[in-house]
Amino acid sequence: MPKIKTNRGAAKRFKRTASGGFKCNQSHRRHILTKKSTKRKRHLRAPSSLHAADVRSARRMLPYC
Repeated sequence: MPKIKTNRGAAKRFKRTASGGFKCNQSHRRHILTKKSTKRKRHLRAPSSLHAADVRSARRMLPYC
């Protein structure tokens, strides 16, 4: 049985948690930052968990994580 390739794009975006979920960085932090409040930008720094509907596809893309 051949090894399964890891999706490298997903490997750079998601990390597996101890409970089996996935954590990811939040979006909307790349550009057009002047109109966003400091509080909003600060809260976007914190990692969020991947939505339950997307966990199955992320698990398939990251078989060895």
